[in-house]
This record gives sequence, C-alpha cells and structure tokens, in this order.
Amino acid sequence: MKELMLKPTIYKYATAGEFAEEFQIGEGDLVITNEYIYQPFFGELDLKCDTLFQEKYGAGEPSDDMVEAMYKDINGPHKRIIAIGGGTVIDISKIFALKNISPVLDLYDGKLEIEKDKELVLVPTTCGTGSEVTNIAILALNSRGTKKGLAVDEMYADSAVLVPELLSGLPFKFFATSSIDALIHAVESSLSPKATDTTKMFGYQAIRMILNGYKKIAEEGPDARKPLLEDFLVASNYAGIAFGNAGCAAVHALSYPLGATFHVPHGESNYAIFTGVMKNYMELKTDGEIAVLNQFIAEILGCDSSEVYEELEKLLNHLIQKKALHEYGMTEEQIEEFTDSVLENQGRLMANNFVELDRNRIIKIYKELF
Repeated sequence: MKELMLKPTIYKYATAGEFAEEFQIGEGDLVITNEYIYQPFFGELDLKCDTLFQEKYGAGEPSDDMVEAMYKDINGPHKRIIAIGGGTVIDISKIFALKNISPVLDLYDGKLEIEKDKELVLVPTTCGTGSEVTNIAILALNSRGTKKGLAVDEMYADSAVLVPELLSGLPFKFFATSSIDALIHAVESSLSPKATDTTKMFGYQAIRMILNGYKKIAEEGPDARKPLLEDFLVASNYAGIAFGNAGCAAVHALSYPLGATFHVPHGESNYAIFTGVMKNYMELKTDGEIAVLNQFIAEILGCDSSEVYEELEKLLNHLIQKKALHEYGMTEEQIEEFTDSVLENQGRLMANNFVELDRNRIIKIYKELF
C-alpha cells in the first residue's frame, strides 16, 4: 500500500522579495496572480516577467469561462508558470502548465491529451486550499451547473512556496472561509479509506493547529489571527498533503452543487454541509477512525466526544455563521437535483467516504440541512 506521495519541493521564505530573488523571477516566466497582491509585494521589484491578473476575467471560484478568457490573452511561450494567489489562481495555473488546454471542457471530459510542458511554481496567499501540493484543479463548469475536479500527475507543482508575509492583507472573511476549508480537508482525508498512518499524521496535526488558532480567535477576536498566520499557512499545507494522498469526500461532493449554483465561497459551502455529513456517518458507523477523530477533537475543544459536532459548530460560528441551505436560495425541488448531480459528477470524491452513502442518504443529508 502506498504510504505517501509528495511531489513538489516545499520552500518557505519570510518575504516576497526573498522568494523572488531566490527563484530569479524574470523573462520566460508567466506570473498569474491578482493585482492587489502583486503590486504591494512585487511591484517595486521591477521583475521582467509577464503577468496575468485573474480578477480581470471574473470574480469568485475558477470556472471554464474564466480559463478560456485568460487563455486567449496569454502571449507565450513561457518556460515557467508561477501562481501567486488563492485557490482560484492556483487551480487555473495548474491547467496552464499543460500543453493542451482549450477547449477546457474537452480537457475535463478526457478528450485532450494531457502533457505538461512548463515548470510550475505555486505560492498560496490564503490558508485553506492546500492546492500547492496536490494534483487537482477544480473548475465550476458553468454550462453544466456543477463543479468538477481534474486530478492528473502532470498538474503537480515542481515547487510549492510558503511566504507568510503574503497573507498579511487577507481580509478576515477570506481567512475564515479558506481555513475552514483546510480543516475539512484534514478531517475528510483522515477518515478516508485511503488514509495511512503518515497522511493521518499530517491531517491530525493540521486539525490541532487550526482548532487551537480558532480558540484564540474566539477568545480574543479576529485580530488574534495575525500572529498566527504562519501557523495557519503551514496547517493548510499539511492538510493539502493529507488530502492530496487520501482524498476529500462527501462534504466536498455535496457542497459543489451549492457552491456552483449560488456562487457560495468554497469554504462556506463546505461548512454548510460539514457536520450534516459527519452526523450521518455516525448514524451508520460509530467505531473505527471516526471514534478516534471525535475523541481527538473533543480533547482540543474540552468537551465530551458525544457533543463534539455541536461544540465544533459553536467554535466555527465565531468565524462564519452557519446557514441553512434554503438561506442561500436553494429550493426543495433542488434537493433531488443536487443529489443526482453528486451521483453523476462526484464519484471520485464519494469513493473516499468513511462509509458508503447511497442516494436516499444523500437526500436525507440535504433535507436535514435545508
């Protein structure tokens, strides 16, 4: 059994300037980023690279439309793709490291030959995606009203670079949604049937670091996160290593139709589904890894393991207030639509569930959260 696969070499620098100098960013490089990130940290360095600012092509989650529009504006050739940004920038940049990209729907349908022809450097500026160490790029397929992940080894980064300074301007809302996403990565990967002792080591440490940080924020307020940003960035990286090997599961799968249909931020849509899935796992199986996980979280939160999900929600509500699904605009009729979308499009994720969830169980989860 494969214990761990870690493809990128991981680097960490205190400042953006140190990173730019060490990596000799310049001619032949395409930096994909956001202008509000690039200008404060790299603008005065007079780098001779090409830049592409993602926000000029749309807001929110990465989509097939965004990729196509950006692809048309790339003036190559480039030897290296350097992504500096959150999940949207990083996932799109993985695609641009490939030789055959457009039409992107054909790429995601397996109709294009997958070949990597550029070096890939990924630099996260949020503390949630973990995508810098995974081979997965998730897009909203707008024409189909869902999200889909493409996971191929050719989309692993050559280098993953952690620069805590780049998180210093991250607004609290984006800190909250991204770090909750990292927490769920760590939880789902730890429960996955593909988990190993090594992946669980990374997953459980990520859970510990994130929840201890949340406790401090709950006690002292949002600004308490600022001295902890490096911890959250490292925890996100650990969670990425864990789910990059063991996979995410039903929480992500059930959240995708919600996020794609109502443009809910990824971490928030995951939180809307999170404890609903966990409670249903417990209805089906109370022993095994979920009992270990619940006890681990209970000890961090200082509660009994029987109260762990209620106490976890109380803590997470200090960051984002959990909403019922209908508050996002979801209708009762969409319960079955979303269920069918999950079963049709998210088999890759549902294979990683702690226990099997059939169609009736998925409908039940959606109804309970509605």
